Amino acid sequence: MSEATSIRGPAIPATAWTVLIAISLCHMVNDIMQSMLAAIYPLLQQEFTLSYWQIGLMTFAFQVTASLLQPLVGMVTDRKPMPRSLSVGMASTVCGVLLLALAHEYWVLLAGAMLIGVGSAVFHPESSRVARIASGGRFGTAQSLFQLGGNFGQALGPLLAAFIVVPLGRPSVAIFSIMAMIGSAALWQVGSWAEGRRKAAGARAVPASPYSRQRVIVAIVVLALLTFTKNIYTASLSSYYTFFLIEKFGLNTQQAQLMLFLFLGGMAGGVMLGGLIGDRVGPLKVIWFSILGILPFTLALPYVGLAATGVLTVVIGLILASAFPAIVVFAQELVPGRTGMIAGIFFGFAFGMGGIAAAVLGVIADARGIEYVYRICAYLPLMGLLTIFLPRMRRM
Repeated sequence: MSEATSIRGPAIPATAWTVLIAISLCHMVNDIMQSMLAAIYPLLQQEFTLSYWQIGLMTFAFQVTASLLQPLVGMVTDRKPMPRSLSVGMASTVCGVLLLALAHEYWVLLAGAMLIGVGSAVFHPESSRVARIASGGRFGTAQSLFQLGGNFGQALGPLLAAFIVVPLGRPSVAIFSIMAMIGSAALWQVGSWAEGRRKAAGARAVPASPYSRQRVIVAIVVLALLTFTKNIYTASLSSYYTFFLIEKFGLNTQQAQLMLFLFLGGMAGGVMLGGLIGDRVGPLKVIWFSILGILPFTLALPYVGLAATGVLTVVIGLILASAFPAIVVFAQELVPGRTGMIAGIFFGFAFGMGGIAAAVLGVIADARGIEYVYRICAYLPLMGLLTIFLPRMRRM
């Protein structure tokens, strides 16, 4: 007998598109600040004479701070939702960006990276909950629209760094704190809306998971491993792709950052497609295609010319990013009523594993060369075969 299970949710209000767009735009601002860190790595390397290991440690400081705090924040806010805390998270990011702009020592750079991580830890679980509240049942689309803002912000970061920070110098990073301050004010309004919706809805019974506790734990572990695989490869590109291009093809910093924009732009498109398609065919099919589908392209990337490298990175970003909204929605359906915890685990896991991967890959790059990193990372999509252990879900 098939293990396929029908999942029905309670009746909920219509999709609040204005709120979804607002939370997506604020996610964009938040992630512009975050991607600015990776985008200015070449600048910081020259100014502070940093090794790849030190660059990896900065990514580690940023991402692991977020990783450790996000699940905790998610669990706390599942018990006591605090949507107005979104504004506080953005304020922490503002402080981190200002430290990056004004730092004169390496440890201050690390402190700035950690404050940006704290901002992520507060922002992501509660904003993911707000997106689900505003979804009107279009969970995949809402999650994708929310994440689209983040991916678009990640794509804009290198461009803004290339055309503003590189010509004007590192202190110009402080200019972008104004955007974050505006975002913080907008998030206060979004939080007030979510608080009003929560109070109007009152107490609702949380539906039980259709699976046994053991089955849920196995599925969550598999989804976490798939996220781990995805984010190791993502970290290899977001942290070291500019150095790879400079070393292999002799590009300058601005040219390399434009190429990084291609990858991040591809990810922005993929994250939206993943949710839209997932709402139609189910998240499981999207996960299968996304993780395994990039294997031919990752295997080819280290060996092709500059033009083909640009094309492949767009394709890789497009396919790879489609998995994450599907993974989050799948996990939220496995554990109903724990939206914040799930968002905290997977956004936090994404940040944390990316940070650990960045540090390890930096050590490998110092020892064996940056091209070697991409040759070994090319085989990571094979982990997508673990998807076979996920339960099938049929939506009615």
